[in-house]
Amino acid sequence: MRRGLAAGAALAAAGVVHSVPSLAPVVPPLGRALGVVLREEGLDGVALTFDDGPHPRGTPAVLELLREADAAATFFLAGEQVERRPALVAEIVAAGHRVELHCHRHRNQLRLTPGTLLDDAERARAAIEEAGGQAVADYRPPYGIFSASGLRAVRRRGWRPVLWSQWGRDWDADATATSIARRCTAAARAGDVILLHDADYYSAPDSWARTVAALPAILEALEARGLASRLLRRGGAETTVH
Repeated sequence: MRRGLAAGAALAAAGVVHSVPSLAPVVPPLGRALGVVLREEGLDGVALTFDDGPHPRGTPAVLELLREADAAATFFLAGEQVERRPALVAEIVAAGHRVELHCHRHRNQLRLTPGTLLDDAERARAAIEEAGGQAVADYRPPYGIFSASGLRAVRRRGWRPVLWSQWGRDWDADATATSIARRCTAAARAGDVILLHDADYYSAPDSWARTVAALPAILEALEARGLASRLLRRGGAETTVH
């Protein structure tokens, strides 16, 4: 009986440890303690980031608005979407933006073994680097959820774990252009990493269109505060893939 209770307690404790990093997006002190990038301290602006693409309509629309505003952004891409539309990845890079690693399939990391997670990430990495000619340095997990073992696996692979400090909650069916812009900018300050989405594959239908509608107001509000949109920093030197 006691052995059974002890074993159950040990399993429960292991489950808690496994899931603790998943709280990083909503408990910033925990994220910082775990060494996850939530902000780019010292950045003389903010880092706009877009997840889940490339998307045949959302990505070109975002790129055009960024071009008009002379703004830079970082795109965390899904490998399965890259394999369908590699030319869009090349367009992102040609426009002066950065492409980084989100996933291949959009799955909750808590449900994956480290081996499965890395197999998924490596397939995405290969597709992103082949399409964009730009080496991957940063990794952001689907749903912003790290597991303890997943976080260790990502670090061992040499990728920087990145989340965000501001978000638009633009994936939600109830989001509007106004609510997205307000959420992104109300408390924005230099060094913030802002999360948006240029695709609706894993979120509410047509959510990308609301993001696109919000983006001019976001860029204008940031500019009014003297906050230019910058690329995320890289841990090492800029590299290309040949």
